[in-house]
Amino acid sequence: NLSILMINFKTKEEIEVMKESCQLAAEVLIMIEPYVKPGVTTERLDKICHDYIVSKGAIPSPLNYRGFPKSICASVNEEICHGIPSDRKLRNGDIVNLDITTYLKGFHGDTSRTFFVGSPRKKAEKLVEVCKEALQLGIGVVKPGAKLGDIGATIQTFAERHGYSIVKEFCGHGIGSEFHEEPQILHYGNFGEGLEIKKGMVFTIEPMVNLGKPELKILSDKWTAVTQDGQISAQFEHTLCVTETGVEVMPRLDGKTKF
Repeated sequence: NLSILMINFKTKEEIEVMKESCQLAAEVLIMIEPYVKPGVTTERLDKICHDYIVSKGAIPSPLNYRGFPKSICASVNEEICHGIPSDRKLRNGDIVNLDITTYLKGFHGDTSRTFFVGSPRKKAEKLVEVCKEALQLGIGVVKPGAKLGDIGATIQTFAERHGYSIVKEFCGHGIGSEFHEEPQILHYGNFGEGLEIKKGMVFTIEPMVNLGKPELKILSDKWTAVTQDGQISAQFEHTLCVTETGVEVMPRLDGKTKF
């Protein structure tokens, strides 16, 4: 299978270095949380994250990646992903996904989280909770011998059971010395289909779950994806490595995943 041949399986040593990069990305999400409040611009959040990443001897992976102009992605409300930080001020009741990828010692580490701005609205609270749980359930099926389709099927079934929809145009991805590698990790699909999961694979799972319909459009900035119906969208993401017996979530601090 061509896709398997193109997968860059990671050595134990490479995984150790990748963990450092992933932990830095997780640290950025914890560091930025107190700043995510009504009145702040997404550009200001970008600047704070940029300075922090650089101060740790790393590079923000999105900056200039295929022409992306900023150091983080900040996607507000109906923005699904790849929102470009701007002078837009966050308002009470907004949700915002901050997607952080750091490049440290030759490897990328990728994680994202949806934050509440001020007091969350009930429908946003439930959507975000379901999205977070969908990611955890998706992670839970990862082990050698399982199929990539098991991840997508698990996430899709759970989200749709709650009446939400899954964005199909964007997916998780292999990651390592390159920001995006094989394989692609779909967040929908069928159990028992797709490539076999093997030890040494490192990839992201990053479901985007919409309150309304799954359709999206790309704005004129050529980056920002928004829901076609204007309803809100949530996303969470982790980088994982497949171990001999299961899976390890790599953006961990104090032995815990901080979400």
